[in-house]
Amino acid sequence: MTVLGFALFDTPIGACGIAWSGRGVAGVQLPEADEQAMRARMRRRFPGAREGAPPAAVQRVVDDIAALLRGEGDSRLDGAVLDMEGVDPFDRRVYEAARAIGPGATLSYGEIAARVGEPGSAWAVGQALGRNPFPIVVPCHRVLAARGGIGGFSARGGVATKRQLLALEGVRTPDQLALFTPPGGRRARRA
Repeated sequence: MTVLGFALFDTPIGACGIAWSGRGVAGVQLPEADEQAMRARMRRRFPGAREGAPPAAVQRVVDDIAALLRGEGDSRLDGAVLDMEGVDPFDRRVYEAARAIGPGATLSYGEIAARVGEPGSAWAVGQALGRNPFPIVVPCHRVLAARGGIGGFSARGGVATKRQLLALEGVRTPDQLALFTPPGGRRARRA
């Protein structure tokens, strides 16, 4: 894959990054400690890519990510074209299944495994999601452990970041004990 460029963009959770190739979005990066760390991460992930303004199709993805992270509506990002050159076939199937989970909904690692025709491979699904090069666009934060456990999250901040992303979508996970659901909040629901 030849990555042409990358850009940083502001969101309510901090500066995110996006990279693109001639085939589509090549990667998304959740916030690092600061913009300097984010820029360094993007340069390591995509050597040779130049920082600049994204093409119109990639800018629409940026706008949709920012809207989703502002908690605006049901931005699904399902129209985003991803460059999956070099992505393992199993991982690709997992990412496609995860993309079908809409905002406010969740599935378990085991449910994703069943949807990709590999029942019993929940651990492998978790590993694939840990390698997800397109967080938010491939909403790995919407995949939970069995019986409502939060599971893991490989982005900076780990599980706390995963909970924050779910909360922005109005989701309270079953492992969060609460006496009530706040107005406008939704409990995790199955996709």
